[in-house]
Amino acid sequence: MPRAGAHPTRPARPARTRTGAGRAVRAATAVATALGVLALGGCGAAETGRSQQAGNGGNTVTLTVPSWVGAQANAAVAAYLLENELDYEVRTKQLGEVLAWDALSKGDVDAILEDWGHPKEEKRYVEEKKTVVSGGDLGVTGHIGWYVPKYFADAHPDVTDWKNLDRYAKDFATAESGGKGQILEGSPDYVTHDDAIIKNLGLDLKTTYAGSEAAQITAIRKYAEEKKPFLTYWWTPQWLNAQVDLVEVKLPAYEEGCDAVPEKVACGYPETPLRKYLNADFAKNGGEAAEFLKNFTWTTEQQNEVALMIADRKLSPEAAAEKWVKDNEATWKAWLPK
Repeated sequence: MPRAGAHPTRPARPARTRTGAGRAVRAATAVATALGVLALGGCGAAETGRSQQAGNGGNTVTLTVPSWVGAQANAAVAAYLLENELDYEVRTKQLGEVLAWDALSKGDVDAILEDWGHPKEEKRYVEEKKTVVSGGDLGVTGHIGWYVPKYFADAHPDVTDWKNLDRYAKDFATAESGGKGQILEGSPDYVTHDDAIIKNLGLDLKTTYAGSEAAQITAIRKYAEEKKPFLTYWWTPQWLNAQVDLVEVKLPAYEEGCDAVPEKVACGYPETPLRKYLNADFAKNGGEAAEFLKNFTWTTEQQNEVALMIADRKLSPEAAAEKWVKDNEATWKAWLPK
């Protein structure tokens, strides 16, 4: 490992290429490596699966990809540039938010590129165990809240104050909400205090889960097409906001510490600068890959541009990333190691 302040050792790799040549070289290298492992008769390093990771001087980077499309956009663009500009092989793992922190601490993944705030995990892995370090801001500010469609808010302006939500519980009720007003949720894995907020504010509401971002989007679109009232947990940035006009319901204002005890939360959600986190060994020894991921930062509009191509125009993440990279060289050039 390099001493403090020294530049990490850069992994040995072929010259940069913007074509498929880098992949061909990596494929040949992989074959040679596999033969070498066979010749060694299965030594301990080969068994760990970590000998080829960038954090250990290899040329493979593993990124965790959350289930929402904005985070997929981050990973797609980062992976495309790591592979085509810096000649790394990139692997991705879709993991739940808490599981991703565990995997990052263990070194099973090298980086989380979009974290919405996990104080418990930050304290455990960053402050106490020191197995994870901050990779800096992503450049995007996230916000979670409760939203209703604008057409319903226009007809019932007082619905945007949480104190009046019970008046409209019957309008939001569904077969799944058991006579209470439904608040539509996405994946159970997402950061949410909604059950506690409902209980502590004494609201006649019930959370029901669509199961995923995609299923939640389908439900929102269906409600919007039929001009039906609905209340939903939602967030910004999100590409769908350009297509379905939503208005936020004002919950009690967020104050520092009001969400410290999950079961006692009775406030809204904060504005959250989204952050990146790196495995500590990878941050030290990951060479140009680690340096690139620390430099990776873009705007809400840029993330939404790629997310829209993936989710709405049905491009593959790689195709969406390639198109964005070709059109935004001035932005991503600044992310490359000097």
